[in-house]
Amino acid sequence: MAALTSGAHSLGSYYCLIRHRFKRRRKKRSERKGAAGARQLSGQNKPTAMDVDEEENMSSSSTDVKENRNLDNVSCKDGLGVAEQLPNGSGLGSRKRPLEEGSNGHTHPKFRAKKRKKTPGPVLPKNALMQLNEIKPGLQYKLLSQTGPVHAPVFVMTVEVNGQMFEGMGPTKKKAKLNAAEKALRSFVQFPNASEAHLAMGRTLTVNTDFTSDQADFPDMLFNGFETPAAPEEPFYLASNGNGPLSSLGEYPLPTPPGSNLVQAPLPPPSTFSSPSSGKNPVMILNELRPGLKYDFVSESGESHAKNFVMSVTVDAQTFEGSGRNKKLAKARAAQAALSALFNMQLDQTPSRQPIPSEGLQLHLPQVLADAVSRLVVDKFSELTENFTSPHARRKVLAGVVMTTGTDVKEAQVICVSTGTKCINGEYMSDRGLALNDCHAEIIARRSLIRYLYSQLEFFLGKEDHQRSIFVPCDKGGYRLKDNVQFHLYISTSPCGDARIFSPHEAGVEDQGDRHPNRKARGQLRTKIESGEGTIPVRSSNTIQTWDGVLQGERLLTMSCSDKIARWNVVGIQGSLMSYFTEPIYFSSIILGSLYHADHLSRAMYQRIAEIEDLPQQFALNRPLLSGISNAEARQPGKAPNFSVNWTVGDVALEVINATTGKDDMGRASRLCKHALYSRWVRLHSKLSSILWIKVLKPSSYHDAKQVATEYHSAKQALIKAFHKAGLGAWVKKPSEQDQFTLCS
Repeated sequence: MAALTSGAHSLGSYYCLIRHRFKRRRKKRSERKGAAGARQLSGQNKPTAMDVDEEENMSSSSTDVKENRNLDNVSCKDGLGVAEQLPNGSGLGSRKRPLEEGSNGHTHPKFRAKKRKKTPGPVLPKNALMQLNEIKPGLQYKLLSQTGPVHAPVFVMTVEVNGQMFEGMGPTKKKAKLNAAEKALRSFVQFPNASEAHLAMGRTLTVNTDFTSDQADFPDMLFNGFETPAAPEEPFYLASNGNGPLSSLGEYPLPTPPGSNLVQAPLPPPSTFSSPSSGKNPVMILNELRPGLKYDFVSESGESHAKNFVMSVTVDAQTFEGSGRNKKLAKARAAQAALSALFNMQLDQTPSRQPIPSEGLQLHLPQVLADAVSRLVVDKFSELTENFTSPHARRKVLAGVVMTTGTDVKEAQVICVSTGTKCINGEYMSDRGLALNDCHAEIIARRSLIRYLYSQLEFFLGKEDHQRSIFVPCDKGGYRLKDNVQFHLYISTSPCGDARIFSPHEAGVEDQGDRHPNRKARGQLRTKIESGEGTIPVRSSNTIQTWDGVLQGERLLTMSCSDKIARWNVVGIQGSLMSYFTEPIYFSSIILGSLYHADHLSRAMYQRIAEIEDLPQQFALNRPLLSGISNAEARQPGKAPNFSVNWTVGDVALEVINATTGKDDMGRASRLCKHALYSRWVRLHSKLSSILWIKVLKPSSYHDAKQVATEYHSAKQALIKAFHKAGLGAWVKKPSEQDQFTLCS
């Protein structure tokens, strides 16, 4: 037992000795490593630091070694160091390269830290002072007077431009100079068109209106920041002496200063005082100019897939409205309307999206009018279809006519509403005028308008209803519209034909000039095809259609809506029969709900026939306002319905017409057919024959009645010659047999 005890004690002593020896060896090995690291560190003159991973990999039994570390070498003033690798705790491994100064943690010698690009700040819009200095450098501003108390002085600054003195007042000299510059700028834009303004400034301007040329239609620099190249003859309307307040008409009447000799209604020209590159939306810009404005929700309308919200804002005691597919967009449109009217700012400078103002007297701000007309027509259609829940609310194209009788758009009245996209099948043509040949929405809208005009003339059949009519008698016979009565055509998309032959999502390229290989075919006459949608170019020959040929199977061709509207801009919308009673009546504006392109629409409507000649005295080439709307209507893919609906003010409900047969589903004739309108004409002719423009005996047939309107047909022939002279094709006529009917037949 004693031997076993002594043996165990000696064995324990042996193991204890071995442990002490291992500890001493590890300690010496650690000291050698520390000495070698110190020598390497001193050779590089770089402070070193132990890698944290080394501490984790070392044996837990080497606590004494850790205590002997030089902690001063662990911390580094520069934050840089060399790390050691001890794989499995054995030997000195390879060292990582010391981090180079400025490498931001990268060890590659060629690494260079990329310089962070400075984000450019928003491009501030140029104020009037800067704009004027670009046009007329070196102008001298002089202090004319200083009035008012010390805490609220009023400065008056003057500047001489083109021999004319302009004064500006403000609480500081800077603001007074700014006001003087604004008045000077207005003096440049007092001419009917841009070319006269350039001549007044000593510049020359040549505008090429050839829509098939390789050059852009408009020069790059028309008027610097004061006009957009939306049209070659874009009119500007401002106070004639440049001193009047700048405001819009239309929904917000402009008071005329006493003694003013304005010839035309003042409207602010497009301006580039602010641009999309500024990075600010209209709400932000307006808030900077007029802080603390409150936007009010006005209404919500539209179909479920195309909601339309209306928001309003009151600025300087004037209320502006804007519409959009959401409230945020509607607020932005309301702010834009205020900026356009009060501060002459136009943020959207894309030429193809800009409205093209009409010639002559303008009673409304273009975009305000366009949005209001669109909203009125859509709301009326919603009312007639029980908030779009009726099965007859299905449509691809919606059209309508709105009448304004003054400068306030809020008093506008919807005259008619219609839908439709198809034409009659040839076998259903009527030789008694009982079928509608063309059920496209805009064509039906025009026929509905004619029906309304007949109802207004019928007021003169009584003795006490004259004042209710929109017509007044003329001294030389016949009737004319009352002053300021205007008709505005709204179409939910561009009319079929030439106005729609373009790529809507490539408009940005076309703004730089039309380079399309097929541009020489722009403006060609086109026809709708039977039992289908879309149009095809007219053939150069065989433009006469025969009754028996169509009944035998030849496709019935109908001129496109673009071509028909171009015809209305020459001969009027009243037609040949109403020419007996009235002067030519023209649309004051054509407004599109989608697919609006200023260049293509203006070409289709009037530019391609600008060289028309030999028009009778009462007729002229009408150039209406052309505009899109702020909240463009979404495209509606799918098959179009086979019916067309129409409504005219005074009607109780919609009339539904089968577009294939030109009659309703019961086979009854439409209230818009030739027979129905001719019967109203005969009644008026018999009662008012003594004061007509054209005084003849009662014609024997519908065809004869139309042919007696010689001046109307002379204007129509001049139009056909203009198309032919421009190489745009020949007008296709319907079989003459369809007009050879009487009321007794």
